Amino acid sequence: MIATRLLLAAAFVLVTASDNTGACESPYSASPEFKGCGFVNAPNPDAQPTANAARIWWRFLAGTKTDTEPVDAIPVRPLTTAQLEALDRQANHVVRLGHSSTLLKLRGKFWLIDPMFSERASPFAFMGPKRFHAPPIALQQLPAIDGLVISHDHYDHLDAPTIEYLAQRVAHFFVPLAVGRRLRSMGVPAERITELDWWQSATRGDVQLTATPSQHFSGRTLTDRSETLWASWVIQSGPQRIYYSGDSGYSDGFRKIGDRFGGFDLAMLENGQYDEWWPSVHMTPEQDIQAFEDLRAKVLLPVHNSTFDLAFHTWHAPMDRIADLAAAKQIELATPEIGEVITVGQPRTNVRWWAGLK
Repeated sequence: MIATRLLLAAAFVLVTASDNTGACESPYSASPEFKGCGFVNAPNPDAQPTANAARIWWRFLAGTKTDTEPVDAIPVRPLTTAQLEALDRQANHVVRLGHSSTLLKLRGKFWLIDPMFSERASPFAFMGPKRFHAPPIALQQLPAIDGLVISHDHYDHLDAPTIEYLAQRVAHFFVPLAVGRRLRSMGVPAERITELDWWQSATRGDVQLTATPSQHFSGRTLTDRSETLWASWVIQSGPQRIYYSGDSGYSDGFRKIGDRFGGFDLAMLENGQYDEWWPSVHMTPEQDIQAFEDLRAKVLLPVHNSTFDLAFHTWHAPMDRIADLAAAKQIELATPEIGEVITVGQPRTNVRWWAGLK
C-alpha cells in the first residue's frame, strides 16, 4: 500500500511540475501547441490552479482513503471473438473494456481506444494501482484490429505490455504528436504510426479520425513532462460521429469542437479520478454535463472509472453523480456493464449496474 501511494504521489508531481520553457530544436516546433521545449494547453483564464506538489505528496502518503475500491465484484460480461464477429457489420458498436479502454466495431472493422489490459496502471508489474476486474476478453482473444487510437502517454492510457503484444498485430496506430516515439520503443513499426496535431485528420478505410484539443498534460517519468502531445478524438464512421475526450479538464474547447463538427451521436467523456486539488486536468461530473451540452451530443457514455483507484473519491461517486445529473437534465445516459455492447443510434434500456454494490 505504501509503495502504491508513493507511485501515485510521484505521478501527481507531474501535474504540478513546471512546463518546459526555454528554446530548443524540435521536429514539432511548427505546431501551435509547442512552446519553448514542450507542448502546452490552449489558454484558459478560467483554469483553476493545482495544489502544491508537496501537499499532494503528503496527502497520498498520509491521507485516509475511504470506499475508493469496491468490496463486491464489478459485473463483467465475458466476450468471445465469435460474438464480436457476429455483430452487424453495417452498424457501429462500442464496448467498454475497463477504465477508458474501449473496443469499437466500426462498420465491420475493429478498433481500439487507449487499450489497457495489464493488471496495474504502473511502470512496474509488482506495484501500483491494481485493476478491480479482469477485461471482458483476453488480449490474446481479440479479433484482428484495423486501427488503434491513443489519447496520451500516461500509464493508464498507454500500457506498454499491451502495445508490445499488439505492435505487429494492429494494422495502424493513430496518436498525438511525439507519441510515435513511445510506440516505436514498444516495437511498433514506424510505417504503422500516424501522428496528428490538434485539428488534423487522417482516414483509414471509411473511418475518418480527427485529433482535437484537450486540457491535460503528458509524461511517463518525473523528467519528461509535456514532451508529447495529448488529445481528444473525433471518429466518423459512415453517417455517425463518436467523440472521445481522453483525459481533460473543462474548457471552451468542447464548445469549439461541437461547433466545428455539428454534434455527435455518442460522446465518451472521462468521468472519474477528479479532485479539487487538481481541478484543471480532470472534470467533475457537473463539468462533464456541461461538456456534453457544449459538444451537442445525443448520448453520454462516461469512461475513466470503475477499474482503478487513482484519486480520493469513492469508487462509485462518479457514476452516482453523473447518473443523477443526467436524469435531472433528461440527458440520455449510457452506463453499460464492462463487456456490454452498445450499438450507436440503437435504443437501449440503461441500468445503474453499480447500485447496491459495496
